[in-house]
Amino acid sequence: MKHIAIDDVEPNPYDEEIHADRRPLADPLHAEGVAITRYVLEPGERFSGSVHAHFDQEEVFVVLEGEATFETRASDADDRTEITVSENEAIRFAPGEFQSGRNAGDEPVVALALGAPRESEDVRISRIPVLDDRNIECPDCETNHMRISRDEAVDFECPACDATYALDPE
Repeated sequence: MKHIAIDDVEPNPYDEEIHADRRPLADPLHAEGVAITRYVLEPGERFSGSVHAHFDQEEVFVVLEGEATFETRASDADDRTEITVSENEAIRFAPGEFQSGRNAGDEPVVALALGAPRESEDVRISRIPVLDDRNIECPDCETNHMRISRDEAVDFECPACDATYALDPE
């Protein structure tokens, strides 16, 4: 058994542009099979940087306070759907379902994100916010989503043909 106080866990922002109060709980709890993160999102803040899918992990979001708005998208279409998840509600995304969540309201959102298995190595995005939220597609075969690369020299890899794509640093 391992017991922790969430407020004793140091916040760990997703990246320098997403400043939400994000506290990963799996390591302090010694959880081996599930990722657990507590978020507090102020109005306008997001859970993640873009519409993405974990092709090797399912995700569940449990909204404890407020309302979270999730955008979903089919991997082979440009159709977006939005769904609001209210306090004491939960939403599950199967492996491969594209989604992104945010606080579109006026009050803070407190939520838990759970992912299983714990580690996700196959994360794909279909839109890149730094490119004006345009679709990202493979430069060779036009697959409309790319895998985030684990290679520091390459930003994205095509899951269909293995082509690579690097963002222009400017």
